[in-house]
Amino acid sequence: MLKKLFEKYKHALLLLYFPFYLAWFTGLERYVATIDPYPIYWFVDDYIPFWEWMVIPYLLWFAYIAAGHIFFLFKSREEFVRMCIFLYTGMTVCLIIYTVFPNCQNLRVDYSTLGRDNLLIDVVKMIQGVDTADNVLPSIHCLNSIGMHIAIAKSKKITRYRKTIVWSSFVLTVLIILSTVMLKQHSILDVLAAFALAVPLYFLAYKTKLRRIKDV
Repeated sequence: MLKKLFEKYKHALLLLYFPFYLAWFTGLERYVATIDPYPIYWFVDDYIPFWEWMVIPYLLWFAYIAAGHIFFLFKSREEFVRMCIFLYTGMTVCLIIYTVFPNCQNLRVDYSTLGRDNLLIDVVKMIQGVDTADNVLPSIHCLNSIGMHIAIAKSKKITRYRKTIVWSSFVLTVLIILSTVMLKQHSILDVLAAFALAVPLYFLAYKTKLRRIKDV
């Protein structure tokens, strides 16, 4: 029984990437705190308003990525593998960039001058208290959102309510990307870098022939 279950879902072993990613990312966070990373900024950032309501799609990112993993894990081995190629290769490239080009952003709001205070602002403060302003270019938040939407849009396993699901995914992806700059978590340059990185990742994940993969 266990052997058959393993054979059916052995592609789940790809999830072992996350401990590796977290260890590397945590080490980089500690390292960047000891140096002066390069600040990422473009004048366009000054014209992007802070809007605390965008914390809602920002937090939905976690459910979006988790739900996508669960769906593809159980529905399609090939689509799961292709999704992982895009996401995990992209995350690794980001880590390499953070390692050789330590960067940060200084865009966060001075809440004492904002002129308002509410629950959503408290949530943003909590997030920013945990998530540092270092290691921002490219934005993994944006890159993974793009990758997950591509996986959903190209999926052959989504048949029922396909148009609704794909369009909902697109809208959520756009809102998540907007949230990263409107919460001052990222510069617009971080977003553009994520889009630039997504192009070669798309060809790697979806234009490369995969051998010896039998679907679930």
